[in-house]
Amino acid sequence: MNATAAPVGGVPLPYRVVRRCSETADVATFKLRPVGAALPPFRPGQFAMLYAFGVGEIPVSVSGLPDGEPALVHTVRAVGAVSRALCALRVDDTVGVRGPCGVGWDVEAAAGLDVLVIAGGIGLAPLRPLILEVLAEPGRYGRLNVLIGARTPSDLLYRLQTRAWGAAAHVAVTVDRPEAGWHGDVGVVTRLLGRGAWSPAATYAFICGPEPMIHATARDLVQAGVPPHRVQVSLERNMRCGAGTCGHCQLGPLLLCRDGPVTGWDRAEPLLAVKEL
Repeated sequence: MNATAAPVGGVPLPYRVVRRCSETADVATFKLRPVGAALPPFRPGQFAMLYAFGVGEIPVSVSGLPDGEPALVHTVRAVGAVSRALCALRVDDTVGVRGPCGVGWDVEAAAGLDVLVIAGGIGLAPLRPLILEVLAEPGRYGRLNVLIGARTPSDLLYRLQTRAWGAAAHVAVTVDRPEAGWHGDVGVVTRLLGRGAWSPAATYAFICGPEPMIHATARDLVQAGVPPHRVQVSLERNMRCGAGTCGHCQLGPLLLCRDGPVTGWDRAEPLLAVKEL
């Protein structure tokens, strides 16, 4: 697993919105460039504290890391006051950014192995940089399988890009509730585990999504023969400071803004099994 990230504090740096794309009715993706000084480089799976001026600050994982420029890409769902304010931003608006925060995906540990990526809903956003990194170095990894679940077809993210991934990877998509014109799979994402070509004993898995989905998926993978330490998950808790000082994101001995959000299932499973921890 990657080393624990250093605490992040200080005043947010101003970043300008240079591109905005509406993904769904309540989800938007933004490309941000620094107005002046840039933050240190981010890794897939890490997050930034995004500050909507006059409203507040929330943690948002990076959903893209453009090569050759100090830019960040974030995908935000409008569910609260701050996220709604962020989703209302337009090109040339400014947002405050602190980071990089937390521990990212240990992509290097998957070298030479099949890579299995399993995303539920907005959980595809933190996984997208990992997928792009694996696709950029095809000789370094085995077979890439991407399994995606969403509530409805209208909630699917990055539709054109996920279709393009199918040229170099096995991509399967399912929804909980179909809509008119949907001819794909219906059901929970774990139903897709039998698809594609991956060997449990030679697979590294990366999971992000709602906590019940993470539980069910990690359990099924371990039962299929994937070693627990080769199952990485990204966990959510109520993060406030992003620097490991306020304690709001505590999960047993872990402060997820500092020791996570990414951790191995061998470490996460016994903690999540404790009721109300």
